[in-house]
Amino acid sequence: MSYLPKDELEPDKGGRKPPSMNRIAIWVIVVGVGVYFLGSGIYGILTK
Repeated sequence: MSYLPKDELEPDKGGRKPPSMNRIAIWVIVVGVGVYFLGSGIYGILTK
């Protein structure tokens, strides 16, 4: 049993597919959280 659709399991014959909108949204959220943590850490170091 697989959780992926059948077309994602088979190799693509036409080259690479672009990333889906869900994957882009997840990456934007993850990068945003990372930038927030990095910024708050740098701010904490500079104001201490």
